[in-house]
Amino acid sequence: MRAPFACHPDQSRGRRVSEQYSTFRTAFQRDRDRIIHSSAFRRLKHKTQVFVEHEGDYYRTRLTHTIEVAQVARTIAGVLGLDTDLAEAVALAHDLGHTPFGHTGEDAMERLMAPYGGFDHNAQALRIVTSLERHYADFDGLNLTWETLEGIAKHNGPVEAPYPQALAEVNAGFDLELATHASAEAQVAAVADDVAYNHHDLHDGLRSGLFTEADLMELPLTGPAFAEVDRLYPGLDRMRRRHEALRRVFGVMVEDVIAVARQRLEAAQPRSAEEIRAMGTTIIRFSKPLYQELKTIKSFLFTRMYRAPSVVAVRETVTQVVDDLFPLFLRNPALLPPEWQSDVSRARGEAALARVVCDYVAGMTDRFALQEHARLIG
Repeated sequence: MRAPFACHPDQSRGRRVSEQYSTFRTAFQRDRDRIIHSSAFRRLKHKTQVFVEHEGDYYRTRLTHTIEVAQVARTIAGVLGLDTDLAEAVALAHDLGHTPFGHTGEDAMERLMAPYGGFDHNAQALRIVTSLERHYADFDGLNLTWETLEGIAKHNGPVEAPYPQALAEVNAGFDLELATHASAEAQVAAVADDVAYNHHDLHDGLRSGLFTEADLMELPLTGPAFAEVDRLYPGLDRMRRRHEALRRVFGVMVEDVIAVARQRLEAAQPRSAEEIRAMGTTIIRFSKPLYQELKTIKSFLFTRMYRAPSVVAVRETVTQVVDDLFPLFLRNPALLPPEWQSDVSRARGEAALARVVCDYVAGMTDRFALQEHARLIG
């Protein structure tokens, strides 16, 4: 049963270009399907989550991370009576704007684009779905609904000015009300992102050997989970023990979010999606005790995984790839593929050309960036 504060596809604020209604899909289902069929979504298969794509077959990529986020978002949204298709659409699109090499590539692109209007992966995701996907006859982008675009822009909360250029351009043509919070569905997608990476980064860190189960026994949340598995299944083999413990961690996070959301919704009694946006705070979040425990785990992961010497060494290598490719294309835009030359010809001034180069480099997969670097620079 749909809650009164859920977004309703029949009451959507519409699309930038009017279209006929689908006879068998809601507006939000159509958004979800267009995202899945986009080129940018397919490229996530070969983009870094933590470990660069070629480092191992079992580590999460940006695509598998995104699928896990979407699964969590659908579960939570369904329990709370929200529109599961909108929550899923925002979850599937939330990382479309990521560069090759994950946050390492993003850090490099932010630095390189600082003189030219900046770079932000959420803003880049909006640029992709409103402009850079060019497959439809009637419009650039995917022509998503206002609600999905709002969710991509604001799932982490209100956006403060000055906005990244890519976000400012989209907002100027389709006001996303950036000063307010997003719908409950978008907030669900945001917390699902936290649930997914807190869970799978523990999995991937163990698989990489950067830390051990004994290390996790010393942490809140993970320690009790391993202790419970040892009590229920003494002598369980290592891989099953690991999975059983971490799936309990996963369950605790999801159940905590649902319980907190129910309490806050019961207290606030919102009667519409607009009231959710106007509350001035997030309604979908972790409890304070669990949030503190997750901060401890994140601190552990930062030290032992994200800043591990082996990971840092790879970060330095791939940062150099982005640092080399961007100025090379900026100096020699003729090196861009033929299908990008029309954008180059329309660019007026260095800032506009830099945005074209940014769009191209940010859209690369890990392996393509490495291949192009080897081909063009050596």
